[in-house]
Amino acid sequence: MKWTAIRVELNTRSVTCFSLAVRHASVIVLLLSAGLWAAVQPSSPKVDVNDLSFYHPSAETAARLQAAGKGVDNVIFCIGDGMGLTQVAMARVKSTGLDGKLCLEKLPVTGLVRTHSANSSVTDSAAAGTALACGVKTNNGMIGMTPDEQGYCSILEAAQDKGMATGLVVTSTISHATPASFASHVKSRKMEDKIAEQLIANKVNVLFGGGKKFFLPKPAAKSGRKDDLDLLAAAKETGYEYVETTEAMQSLCGSYVLGLFQLEGLKTTRPEPSLAQLTGKAIELLRQVRPDPAHGKAGFFLMVEGSQIDWECHSNKAAGAVRQTLLFDQAVEAAVAFAVKDGRTLVIVTADHETGGLTLIGGGSEDKPDAQLTPRWSTKGHSGTPVAIYALGPGAGQFAGVQDNTEIPRKIARLLNIRPFPRPTQ
Repeated sequence: MKWTAIRVELNTRSVTCFSLAVRHASVIVLLLSAGLWAAVQPSSPKVDVNDLSFYHPSAETAARLQAAGKGVDNVIFCIGDGMGLTQVAMARVKSTGLDGKLCLEKLPVTGLVRTHSANSSVTDSAAAGTALACGVKTNNGMIGMTPDEQGYCSILEAAQDKGMATGLVVTSTISHATPASFASHVKSRKMEDKIAEQLIANKVNVLFGGGKKFFLPKPAAKSGRKDDLDLLAAAKETGYEYVETTEAMQSLCGSYVLGLFQLEGLKTTRPEPSLAQLTGKAIELLRQVRPDPAHGKAGFFLMVEGSQIDWECHSNKAAGAVRQTLLFDQAVEAAVAFAVKDGRTLVIVTADHETGGLTLIGGGSEDKPDAQLTPRWSTKGHSGTPVAIYALGPGAGQFAGVQDNTEIPRKIARLLNIRPFPRPTQ
């Protein structure tokens, strides 16, 4: 399948998504009118995956200025599931042309990440998520524990122990492999009902995503549970404010919030909130969480996943992969906008693995140098190629160079003065 890389008119106005979200209620109207939405399922008839008009890249291609001499109060860890270097390049060319840059490409520090698991040179999302969250290798399919089933504390859980507010924002089910790795410990990623229980029991402050079916008791229609536990009721009793619409999400102000916007994965189209909106709201909420007096001003840890880049790549859908990558990039932009203004927030962007074995071939002619790029897929599964890492903020330089995925949470822990890490669960 061939597609033509179309140069779009660059919007020279830089939009600072988060700062507007915090200070102006009218940001919601702006985001809705900008069309920050896309289809999660390639077969959805409601969204034209080739329509990229929702994405407005800045004409500025220079790297963001790097903050120096400050400590880390907050960490925003953005993970593009299945997002290899070629997925980023394909999205860039389609949305900005050959010479443009995505927001994530303008982060001042870059490196490469090895992704193999404990039992395979090609990881799955569970083992990769565990490495990125807990700093240890495990077998494919396992969550938050080593192959011998020893649970390991995640960087999110360690941040909680330090008194930090925490959040998980995804477009998959909230109990999917990557978010699960940050706040649960199970032998199999398939145990999403048990994962959902642990997410609530672990009192993560902000949980935004899909997967409502794993919170409904077995007798309920379309429940994904094997028991009669009403986890929504249990969450409310624990202190969570629950929402499932954009309007309700906009008015949230509690310290513990659960937003489940679909029974399964998000549709990433209206009337759902976009990943950028969810990210901005999560940052707003986490900033407002009152710290334990024993810890003082403790900051927050937020993981944001563009979950469905991977799904489109498993189907070898180039247009869908581009769209999902750009939706993820908008969430990165929301995180970066906050970090640049705050000055004490570290933003890390990487992938758990590459999906599809994607390459771009072709090249066009002298007068149309970007006219005939053609995506080529070598698999419908994952590949073992390294992925990129991008970083901005205090401590970002720690993430330059070639590193193993287990090193990333270890470096975050050092920057947050969390010791020891990695460490087994009690």
